[in-house]
Amino acid sequence: MKINHMRNEGKGYAVFSIINFIFMILIILVTLLPYLNVLAKALNDGTDSLRGGITIVPRVFTLENFKVLLKDRDMYMAALITVLRVVILVVLSILVQFMTAYTLSRKNLWGMKVVNVYFLIPMFISGGLIPQYVLFSKMHLLNNFWVYVLPAVFSFYNIMLIRSYISSSISDEIIEAARIDGSGEGRILLQFIIPLSKPILATIALWTAVGAWNDWTTTMYYITDSSLYTLQYKLMQTIKETERITELVQNAIEHGQNVEQLMKSMSVTTESVQAAQIIIVTLPIICVYPFLQKYFVKGITLGSVKG
Repeated sequence: MKINHMRNEGKGYAVFSIINFIFMILIILVTLLPYLNVLAKALNDGTDSLRGGITIVPRVFTLENFKVLLKDRDMYMAALITVLRVVILVVLSILVQFMTAYTLSRKNLWGMKVVNVYFLIPMFISGGLIPQYVLFSKMHLLNNFWVYVLPAVFSFYNIMLIRSYISSSISDEIIEAARIDGSGEGRILLQFIIPLSKPILATIALWTAVGAWNDWTTTMYYITDSSLYTLQYKLMQTIKETERITELVQNAIEHGQNVEQLMKSMSVTTESVQAAQIIIVTLPIICVYPFLQKYFVKGITLGSVKG
């Protein structure tokens, strides 16, 4: 009887594994194919791309789209601003948020409920864009690099995740044992708490880095100096240029104009340059993510055990 039961369980697990494998392959295809399509357009001749029909293989291979971007000095400055923004913001946000979370995780903290309510209110109630713009103006953050960093350093949502992880994954007995051995608060934090908190810190670092890397609205709202533009804002400008050209072509078709002549008279590689820029902008995140994935999964699952 047990043998038959084990056989049935084995068959059930085999069926589940096959279905799960097929499902995961479908997810990979759904997420990978659009990226491969963009890559094909980036490696395809710009004029040829306007004909449409590009799948995942370039029809007329070229590197001109990437050469155009690499010749643009503003792209290098935008890349530098973006990298500096991500690195500085990740370091400062991890420092501020971890220290706050560790403090709030202490059960003997006086006024814990009041502090939690104080931090929770801004999560749900915001003054809006105009008061924020006025505030940044008074703080001299407009057309200032630090507008990318200072407003995003503190996130109470991330603090709650870190606090939950510390409370659920690091027992008070470890801290008490360290105190008995003569360790002070600083040594406990550096030698015990931080090493044991690597998964959640890597998770928060990844979230912060991706959010800062992909953000372009901050540039649009608070920056007019082109030397402080980010890569994502430059990409947005390229997309707008592509939309403008598409409208010109559509208007030409509606008015019976010679579309081929119109395309020859203007830059017809805008869509392909946009695709090349998307590849350049997304490639760093794609390269970094696999190294942080194991910490990402562990940090979220352990940090969500106890709230």
